[in-house]
Amino acid sequence: MTTATEISNRIIEAVMAQKLAPGSRLGEQQLAMLFDCSRTIVREALTRLSTRGIVTVSARRGWYVIEPSEDEAREAFEARRVIELGLLHQLKTVDKGAVRQLKAHLQREKAALAGSDVGVRSFLLGDFHVCLAECLGNSLLADTLRDFTARTTLIAMLYQSSHDAAQSCADHVRIVEALEAGDIAQAEALMSEHIGSVQSALRLQASTDPLAGLRDALAPVRKTTTAAADTTAPPRQRKPRAASQSPTPKASDQGAAPADASTYLGALL
Repeated sequence: MTTATEISNRIIEAVMAQKLAPGSRLGEQQLAMLFDCSRTIVREALTRLSTRGIVTVSARRGWYVIEPSEDEAREAFEARRVIELGLLHQLKTVDKGAVRQLKAHLQREKAALAGSDVGVRSFLLGDFHVCLAECLGNSLLADTLRDFTARTTLIAMLYQSSHDAAQSCADHVRIVEALEAGDIAQAEALMSEHIGSVQSALRLQASTDPLAGLRDALAPVRKTTTAAADTTAPPRQRKPRAASQSPTPKASDQGAAPADASTYLGALL
């Protein structure tokens, strides 16, 4: 039987591969059928992911993948910067075994870039940071980075990141080259630059006005002054028609019936 740990790991992998978008619904019954287990096990997996900040639950709507706010996006990148730069800063040396593992990961990244599977490419680019922590011997930080990497993947999807995958891979190559050369300070500087470039590629609003979206939506609608002038003009005196003549309706009068309110509401929705 599938365990709660296996289910939570699969969901994390799907997020990092960009196969689960922000706001995706995670139904307990559907997941139980998919993994051939009880809803209790599914609920346990989702509860764990909730405490790790990957999913959220609503009493009426159920479980959903998180949709990070702009402030949460900035906090996630700040946290990653503190963790990853701190991890490199405390290094004295990097053993050859760790460098070999990192190079093997880079080869998989390059192969994914040459292929057509976007999910594998996205997962490997994010997993580089987890692999780095593991190779440097800190499994606790590796677990923490896995969660933060999943969150920043969701952020990149939500805020339409324009960062190039090939550039990310090139950044990773330069970081590993610095580590192999024993230049820890350079590796730290390159990591800071890399995280900063990924964050700057997000389409985040500079303004922190919480009412900005609503303010724009409820701004006064511009009305055409020509139409208003036509409707307010006084009626023109006309010569009386012969009794046998029937008035010919104008094209504008034929379509003057009031718009259907339900159609208008449907357009808004």
